[in-house]
Amino acid sequence: MFSGKHFFGIVALIVLISIIQTGAVADKGEETVIKLPRPEIKGKISLEETIAKRRSVRSYRGMPLSDKELSQLLWAAQGITAAAGGLRAAPSAGATYPLETYVVSASGVFHYRPQGHLLKRIAKDDQRSALVSAALGQRFLRKASVVIVFAAVAKRTTGRYGKRGEMYIHMEAGHAAQNVHLQAVALGMGSVPVGAFDEQAVAGALKLPADQTPLYLIGVGR
Repeated sequence: MFSGKHFFGIVALIVLISIIQTGAVADKGEETVIKLPRPEIKGKISLEETIAKRRSVRSYRGMPLSDKELSQLLWAAQGITAAAGGLRAAPSAGATYPLETYVVSASGVFHYRPQGHLLKRIAKDDQRSALVSAALGQRFLRKASVVIVFAAVAKRTTGRYGKRGEMYIHMEAGHAAQNVHLQAVALGMGSVPVGAFDEQAVAGALKLPADQTPLYLIGVGR
């Protein structure tokens, strides 16, 4: 026979295991962790159609994205597509994967983790207005549902390829960004690439680690 204390201890353990297995959100202040839905690998529109329809869109309705939509965009950008070796959706020189992906929305700033396909909130404040300032007043970023930011840890690639690795990093950012633009079209959305911005201002707004340099902003929305 179990005592009352043992019984309630067992119940608590079962509940904890259930939460872990279902991938529930863990919220510790700003450090909210969101397990994203499984991405789809077959859509309703062909690759050729997405290429034909892709345009830079700078007018948005300001509607939030669903977790499913955000999941698909981030998977297209840097999601793991082969478990063996952790290979990702965008090619990377020597599989060094220098890119770090961030999402800025009304809900705060989030860091995408390809391993586990999850988001970790690193700030609660909406930093889209700060990104507008950093991007020399490009106000459409404030109305975008999300702004996806690619930053790079250069030493991951330059440590292997030296100075030439810098070029490889920029090539990789382009690969990942194009995936996002085409995925946005497939989801019935628009997107726009932004390259004119103050790197230090973006890094400050997102509170990036010192070894990460912002490379690319992408506004996405309906």
